[in-house]
Amino acid sequence: MMTDIEIARANKTVPISQIAEDLGLSSEDYELYGNYKAKISLKKMYELQKSGKKGHLVLVTAITPTPAGEGKSTVSIALADGMRKIGKKSVLALREPSLGPCFGIKGGACGGGYAQIVPMEEINLHFTGDIHAISIANNLIAALIDNHIHQGNALGIDPRTISWKRCVDLNDRALRSVVVGLGGPAEGVPRQDGFNIAVASEIMAVLCLSRTIDELKSRLNRIVIGKTYDKKPVCFEQLGSTGAVAALLREAIRPNLVQTLEKTPAFVHGGPFANIAHGCNSVNATQCALALGDFVVTEAGFAADLGAEKFFDIKCRSAGLKPEVAVVVATVRALKMHGGVAKADLSAENTKAMLDGFCNLKTHIENLKKFGLSVVVAVNQFVTDTQQEIDALLKACEESGVKGVLCQGWAKGGDGAVELAETVCALCEDKTAEAEFKPLYPLEMSLEDKIRTVATQIYRAKDVDFAPAAKKKLAEFTAMGFGNLPVCIAKTQNSISHDKSLSGAPSGYVFPVRDVQLYAGAGFVVPLAGEIMTMPGLPKVPAATAIDVDNDGNISGLF
Repeated sequence: MMTDIEIARANKTVPISQIAEDLGLSSEDYELYGNYKAKISLKKMYELQKSGKKGHLVLVTAITPTPAGEGKSTVSIALADGMRKIGKKSVLALREPSLGPCFGIKGGACGGGYAQIVPMEEINLHFTGDIHAISIANNLIAALIDNHIHQGNALGIDPRTISWKRCVDLNDRALRSVVVGLGGPAEGVPRQDGFNIAVASEIMAVLCLSRTIDELKSRLNRIVIGKTYDKKPVCFEQLGSTGAVAALLREAIRPNLVQTLEKTPAFVHGGPFANIAHGCNSVNATQCALALGDFVVTEAGFAADLGAEKFFDIKCRSAGLKPEVAVVVATVRALKMHGGVAKADLSAENTKAMLDGFCNLKTHIENLKKFGLSVVVAVNQFVTDTQQEIDALLKACEESGVKGVLCQGWAKGGDGAVELAETVCALCEDKTAEAEFKPLYPLEMSLEDKIRTVATQIYRAKDVDFAPAAKKKLAEFTAMGFGNLPVCIAKTQNSISHDKSLSGAPSGYVFPVRDVQLYAGAGFVVPLAGEIMTMPGLPKVPAATAIDVDNDGNISGLF
């Protein structure tokens, strides 16, 4: 059996110009990054935004992740390929992989088996440089802040209140808390600082939610970097360098075009994490896909309690998007883990444990329906799944009021997702079952109540416990005029709750909010729950230990 990287290399990738031509793009509409990657031009991007054409928007999300694997990206890719198999003009809109997971515990994020986007190695490693540009733009702001203080601090910024952190696109726990400026008077003012991972930075969110360079600059201006000694907020606009930061992001704001193994066009752009950021690809990529395709398949990070909720309440609200169908990915293996089976025992048939773990899937189904969408379950098949387990899962889906469809995209590509494609497209085209998409909460609701609404209705907590510091900050943010922003809750991805040890469908607990952060430029407030960190660490055995490159430039160990 070939590995993912071997399958990708065996594929006959066509020049990206051919993919662009099939979409109706001319050579002036994009810029080549080698033979197999391209960026849409600013001019064409703006034209597509104003075209008025809108395809059907389908979101792919998943159950709570487990070490057994779920395969959300694989199913997204297979679904788009499957739509092409049944004659639909489909386009993918996915996120860019972060180097943190690539070298950490998760590995790459280009799908798997015969449902992949290519060139796989390049997409996973550096790609077109977007995330590096975001990191440099973020760190230029940090350098400008420290330089302003060093050069006399005309704005009267209190160094103790600076909320802007540096970032790097790696998992590096040693950078969570650092002290800068320790070299003496010539080296800057000493202060406590820290790093976020780049994909959780506010700049990443700003880029992903900005449709134009003017909007990008407007959002950059609104970023709150700290307070003055008399406790007034300081915005980045006051440093007078917005244009320089925007110039660093001029290329990064343009969506990237690649292809699947089956030559389906894929816009891969932006990469915010869903556990500590809003977890969706860029608005620009989605809008370009909607203007060029009849069906757009996009995904949101981690499970439906994280990525899907933020996709609906933040991205869709900000960009005026109206999704029609939500596909929730589940596996027999993962549900057995939610039912109490150890990873080492997953290959043995255990229908009872799988049905015990179905409570997790059922909770996500119920949550998705709260947004007014049609819901389909994609059962991502593994070779160890038995027919009895699959039949029992499909029956449980039916009893919960949704259709479950077996997806064999990993083994068969688009051919393995034809039934899923037919089901999803039929729901989109059924005018009698049109989705009535609606966010979970109104923006007029208080920040505390928004957090409480998500915690109780999506995470199934009975109440929220706000730490005194968090409660004080929420009152400050409201007084500053930010009370009408949506919330982007940062919590563990490994449980519907804040506690990563609670699998299945925990409920009736108290959800703890220990701190909150203001992302005024991005346009949301970030509550931090439990032990969540905005800079991940590496596992005991990082994926980096398996990656190598030979003298001919061939990479191995990347998955």
